[in-house]
Amino acid sequence: MSGVSRSGFVTVVGRPNVGKSTLVNRLVGQKVAIVSDKPQTTRNRILAVVNKPGGQIVLFDTPGIHKPVHRMNERMVETAVRSAGQVDVVLWLVEAPEAPGPGDRYVRDVLQRSGRPVILGINKIDLVSKPRLLPAIDAYRTLLDFAEIIPLSARTGENVELVAERLLAHLPEGDRLYPEDFLTDQPERFFVAEMIRERILHHTRDEIPYSTGVVIESFKEEPELVRIQAAILVERESHKGILIGRGGSMLKTVGTEARREIEAFLGAKVFLGLFVKVREHWREDPAVLGEMGLADKGRE
Repeated sequence: MSGVSRSGFVTVVGRPNVGKSTLVNRLVGQKVAIVSDKPQTTRNRILAVVNKPGGQIVLFDTPGIHKPVHRMNERMVETAVRSAGQVDVVLWLVEAPEAPGPGDRYVRDVLQRSGRPVILGINKIDLVSKPRLLPAIDAYRTLLDFAEIIPLSARTGENVELVAERLLAHLPEGDRLYPEDFLTDQPERFFVAEMIRERILHHTRDEIPYSTGVVIESFKEEPELVRIQAAILVERESHKGILIGRGGSMLKTVGTEARREIEAFLGAKVFLGLFVKVREHWREDPAVLGEMGLADKGRE
């Protein structure tokens, strides 16, 4: 492959919580997607660019494919499914040593219809022994005619460089699609909202993470300070109380931790104002979903 430059688009798909965002961050070499142990952490399609000596991989990190229960979830799944048909190669991530289930067969059907080459990544091999891994590889091998099957650990980095190498090998020859210093197509406001949401995910349990959204209401860059006002949307008064916490303690913790991350990301001092607002059924509200970048592509 020496002397030949390859560039193209790769979408990363899979069920929720298999490690897609962790892998994308590892491939890119820095954080472009928030990560938590909660399923359905990723809500938007995130474009991220990986530059290698042999070319450029343009990754789409997509929401986990699952059975949707709200309009928000429907748009998340539509985003992932649509993405599979618009790229050069699909990287399908599954979790070792799980055997394929109904959710995986649904993903398989989506990928078969896309007609794109599929590389299967079997993630989290650091958590299983080799004897347990081999039957899982055999079970998945029968699902689809894969271009490659690569066991890996996004968490430790094992075989992640191999994934990049093999993805690049399956991309078409051509010049880089983006400048080498280009990282992502998402605006700063998106990452600020995601950093706040990540701290909420970290500190809350049960259904609160799923019924919580963050909307950036103002983002003002002053000479020595960035002033940000953000609304945390919840669907119930009881959730508002939990997020604010006793004497405002939870909201203060979330705000302090998020502000530190945002300051490191923006390279500037930040004033972060957080407010919790009760908005019933916001996950069904097209206007709110549009503000969060979850536009209804079918009706644009």
